[in-house]
Amino acid sequence: MKLHAIPMVTAIALLQLGQAADVRRVVTASARSPTKSSAGPPSARLSFAAINNPNAPMPTRYGSSTVRAQIILDQSGFSVGEIDGFLGANTLHALAAYQQAHDLAATGRMDRRTWMVLNTAARPALVRYTVTEDDLKGPFTPIPDDLMAQSKLDYLGYSSPLEELAERYHCDPQILRALNPRTEFRVAGETVIVPSIRSPREAHAAKVVVSKSKSTVSAFDDQGKLISQYPASSGSEHDPLPLGEWKVTYIAKNPKFNYNPDLFWDAEASQAKAVIAPGPNNPVGSVWINLSKPHYGIHGTPDPSEIGHTQSHGCIRLTNWDALELAGMIKAGTPAILEE
Repeated sequence: MKLHAIPMVTAIALLQLGQAADVRRVVTASARSPTKSSAGPPSARLSFAAINNPNAPMPTRYGSSTVRAQIILDQSGFSVGEIDGFLGANTLHALAAYQQAHDLAATGRMDRRTWMVLNTAARPALVRYTVTEDDLKGPFTPIPDDLMAQSKLDYLGYSSPLEELAERYHCDPQILRALNPRTEFRVAGETVIVPSIRSPREAHAAKVVVSKSKSTVSAFDDQGKLISQYPASSGSEHDPLPLGEWKVTYIAKNPKFNYNPDLFWDAEASQAKAVIAPGPNNPVGSVWINLSKPHYGIHGTPDPSEIGHTQSHGCIRLTNWDALELAGMIKAGTPAILEE
């Protein structure tokens, strides 16, 4: 998870298991969803008691009830991507999937019946966590935007303990700050409030469906039942998603990234070929799921806040935690259907 923008990768290629990714094209950002303010959430409006309250009022555009809804959806396996407190497209798509899986009208709108079912099934939305020495070991290094500068690093890890904890608990760092306004996230033994997120699902997915129109990746069991859904960024008008039926060919965790400026339309003349080390802030994140369509795959990202809010140039990007969970549910040969 990186708190600044870098050129994102798509149509990434020739990633051999245990080797590096060879970029064919780059991902460029489109406009963010208007439901999310670039200024960040109005943190003063969040309340520990309200987020943990099963009788909380129905969610609105932003606030404690919306954080609660996002955490419950995450717990249920229907990811909103980054828990950010905004009732935006990612949350509404997750809500529709939850409704479908629970035999509710899959409207993608919050109604009283859905809100009641969500709250009936939920465990506490927030829990307390004690920061450990391991959480603070790092090394924590600011990640430069420039790929040439990135190639000089031995590992593209987190830039701070806050970033590490936010990714671990599937949330925007601003949410952790809002819930812990007096915390620096740099002291072992310190108790912090964090979302009570799901454990990685151990279900087996018989097929994966990528929806261009919904910006989602869905996993189904061998009976055709929806078991998980994740928000995604995939395709653009310049490099549309390659619709069709493909298969997973292999999965590489913690991949390296081979940068070749000859394959980048916006590469600078001063740039050269480079290998970028693994890490959660690597341009393809923590995992690469290779597809039988040459040069295409499903992968993580260093910028979870952009998932579902920007386009890619063909490949399918998920948050690191969603991509890793999906990778644990599939194997070589799993069908991957890319549809409109």
